[in-house]
Amino acid sequence: MKREPALQIVPAAPKHWPDLQEFFASIPCHCQYWRVSSSEYGRNTKASLAEWVKLRQATLRTSLKDETPPGVLAYLDDQLVGWCGFGPRPHMERLVRSKTIPKIDDQPVWSVVCFIVRTGFRRRGIAAAALQGAVDLARQHGAPGLEAYPVDPKGARISTAFAYVGTTGMFERAGFKRVMLTDSTSAKLPRWLMRLMFKKQRS
Repeated sequence: MKREPALQIVPAAPKHWPDLQEFFASIPCHCQYWRVSSSEYGRNTKASLAEWVKLRQATLRTSLKDETPPGVLAYLDDQLVGWCGFGPRPHMERLVRSKTIPKIDDQPVWSVVCFIVRTGFRRRGIAAAALQGAVDLARQHGAPGLEAYPVDPKGARISTAFAYVGTTGMFERAGFKRVMLTDSTSAKLPRWLMRLMFKKQRS
């Protein structure tokens, strides 16, 4: 009987760089879109596209050494098939300055900003497993909770290009609650600010 590949979720670390380099080869942003300001992200007037991509690539590689991992990785056996990017909201420069996704309080929550699943492995629960890995890691690092800004597809199927922020249904199944409707959209569909707050441990 053929063995099913084992799905493993792990924090992104420097040792994973070769796999990440291949995984993001066709994804120019390298999960930096939300982490820097819009002006910094788009600053390539004096640089070629190749140089701009190298800068984003170098930033991701450096972040693997941070105390807070920039994401979790989903492996099927030895193949990297999924990514969930996140980080403390105050470190997400575009979110800090966003006029469409507001800051609702001073809780130092972590923000889940993107999901990427390798073509050929979608609709197999990989993004949901990566989200649970992000929840577990945030709790281990002492975060008070997680915040996300998924799209509400309203029962329709949407392109993965627009669903990279996740869907409200996936977050609700993970225990997140809708807090407020934002002014941000994806595929002309509304995005919600959702949260999962952790209960404080009794001493």
